[in-house]
Parts: sequence; C-alpha cells; structure tokens
Amino acid sequence: MSGSPSPDGPGTVRRPVPAGPDPAAPRRADPDRSAARRAEIAAGLAAVRARVAAAAAAAGRAADAVTLVVVTKTYPAADVGHLVALGVTEVGENRDQEAAPKAAAVAAAGPAPRWHFIGQLQRNKAASVVTYADAVHSVDSVRLAGALAGAAARLRPAPLDVLVQVSLDAGPDAAARGGAVSGDDPDTGLDRVLAAVAGAGALRLRGLMAVAPLGERPAAAFDRLQHLAARVRAAYPQAALLSAGMSGDLEEAVACGATHVRVGSAVLGKRATPG
Repeated sequence: MSGSPSPDGPGTVRRPVPAGPDPAAPRRADPDRSAARRAEIAAGLAAVRARVAAAAAAAGRAADAVTLVVVTKTYPAADVGHLVALGVTEVGENRDQEAAPKAAAVAAAGPAPRWHFIGQLQRNKAASVVTYADAVHSVDSVRLAGALAGAAARLRPAPLDVLVQVSLDAGPDAAARGGAVSGDDPDTGLDRVLAAVAGAGALRLRGLMAVAPLGERPAAAFDRLQHLAARVRAAYPQAALLSAGMSGDLEEAVACGATHVRVGSAVLGKRATPG
C-alpha cells in the first residue's frame, strides 16, 4: 500500500538534535566582559591611588607610607583576581560567610592577596577566620581576643596580626558600632583588650582601627584617634599601624596618620546589595 513513509520507518535516518547548554555547567568567562571589568577596576584603582598620594603629600608623608586595602565585600572572587593582576596586595572582607569561600576560590585560581578581616566578628567564627585571614582589624573585646588566640594556636603556623578596634563614638552607646572603649570594663576596656592581645602568643598586636562616627566631622574624630594611637604606641611600640579612612574620608585619615585606608566602592564601583 502506497503512502508517505513513517517518520520512524526503516528508510528514515534520525539525526541527533543538538543539545542545549547545560544549566548546571559553569559559565565560561566572557573575555570581552572580563577585559572591560578589569579596565573599569584599573581606572578606579588609579583614581584612588592618586587620592592617597595627594593626601600623603599634603600631610608631608610619603605615598608608600599608606597601604590601600581594597574592600571586596559583596564583589565576586573574579574581581579579586583582577585586583591582584593590577598589583593590589591587600584586600578586606567584612563577613566570614562570604569571605571564607571567596578566599578559597581566589587561592584555587592563582596568586592570592593578603586578606584583612575588617568587620565585626563573632567568637564562634574565630576558627574559620584564622584559616584565611592574615590580619584582623576588629578585635574589640578580651573574649574575642581569647577566641582568636585559641583558634590561631591550633590552626595557624604563625601568629595572626591583630589591630584593636577602638570606638570614637561618645556617650553610653559608644560601643554600639563596635570598638573597645575607654574605662576599665573587664571585657571591652581598651587597656584590657590591648593587654589580652599583646599577651597572647598566637596573636601579634600591630595597632589600632577605627571608623569615624556618624554625624561627626571625620577630621575631628581622626584627630582624637591620632592622639590615642600615640599613647598606645608609647606602651606597645609594636602597635605602629593605624587603620582608618574609607572612600569618603580617606584624606582626613591620611592627614591624621593612617597607615592603612579601607576603600571599596571608589575602586570597584557601585556595591551590589547583599542577598
């Protein structure tokens, strides 16, 4: 009986249907997009480095006396790779749950920078942070110093660099945004915290960190910090570092002796909203 052959009859050759992309497969980097992103970061980095150099010159300091820590919070590991390729050696992170996998991804991809943990830190995260951070800027209590010291002794081959965060806020809520305070509080008193860090064999006291209070001129706050840092150095000569200043106030911080400025969006562009 005549008629059209069945599509699946013996005379039909079935051709394979091309498979679509596997949604579970990792996406290949778009070279053009990657190059454009690196150029964008390079421009931001050059602008910030110029600001740091100008601020240092205005303060009668050498530009290389100020270390730029690029804050990569909410930015992808690929951006850290671009920064390293552009000569950045110091990057900062605020949250362990983001920083730990990012540090691992960067290390797996190639040369890694020095990681600075700069956010408020819970004691139960100490064991994670000491495995990738080269320095922690936000130690503000005796209990946190103890947690980091214990974890560092177990998990690190060398001491962990520590900067003690001090509060520049005034009033009863001075420690609300983090920071050791003046006075003799047994856990958050500045002298107690400094002694705890300096006395821990697995920690190395390197200096102070602070954030300018909201609603106050940064210059006034950083001037107080500068005088406090001088007092601390007199008691602990090894505490020579001063971490202060961000995208909006780095000039004021450099004028008051900052050795490290923490800058994110001015280098990397508008920060994504964390999920």
